[in-house]
Amino acid sequence: MTATTNKAQLAYDFIKQRIVSGRYTPGYRLVLATIATELGMSVVPVREAIRRLEAERLVTFQRNVGAQVAMLDEREYLHTMQTLALLEGYATALSAPLVTPGRLRRAREVNERMRDSLTQFRPHEFTRQNFEFHSLLFESCPNPHVLDLVHRGWDRLANLRDSTFSFVPGRAHESVDEHERLLRLIERGADADTIERAAREHRTHTLDAFLAHQGAQLLDD
Repeated sequence: MTATTNKAQLAYDFIKQRIVSGRYTPGYRLVLATIATELGMSVVPVREAIRRLEAERLVTFQRNVGAQVAMLDEREYLHTMQTLALLEGYATALSAPLVTPGRLRRAREVNERMRDSLTQFRPHEFTRQNFEFHSLLFESCPNPHVLDLVHRGWDRLANLRDSTFSFVPGRAHESVDEHERLLRLIERGADADTIERAAREHRTHTLDAFLAHQGAQLLDD
C-alpha cells in the first residue's frame, strides 16, 4: 500500500466519521484544501477520499459549488424504514424467547439513559443509544439470514447519516415510552405476533412522524 493510499484512507475515515457523527451536517461544504491542511497532507488523497464518499452517496459534487455532504434522500429513507420495520419486527419476535434477564436489564438501563438525555437532546447520540437498545432485543435472533438483513438495514440508515430525531425531536419522547412497552411485552412472554406487531409499529411510527414533518415543511414553503 502506497503512502498516498494510506493518506487517502486516513482522509476517508476522518471525513466519514464526521459525517456519520453529525459534525458535518447535510449540505455542509467540504473544502478540500481546508481538510488537507487539518490532516497535514496534500489535496490529492483528500480528493480521492471525496470520490469514494461520493460513490457511497454520502457526498455530492456540483459544478461551481464543489463537494457537499449529501442531503437526506427521502425516498431511500422511506424504503429503508419500511423494509426494516418488517425485518426487525420479525427478528425481535424470534429473538424474544431467547433474550436473557441480563439483556433486558441492560436494555432498560439504555432506555433510561435515553429518557434522561431528553432534557439536553442530542439527536445523533440519541440515535446511537437507540441502536444499542434495539440490538439488545434482536441480536438473539436464531435466524442468521434475517439478522444479517436487519444489520444491513441499520447500516443503510447510518449511511443516510441523519437521525429522524434531528428533524422530529418530539418523536424521541414517544419512542422511549414505546421501548418500555416493548420490554414489558417480552418480560411477560407475550406471543410472537404481539411482539412483532409492537416492534414493527414502533418503527413505522417514527417514519410517520418524519413524513408528517416533511409534509408540513412543504406546506410552509
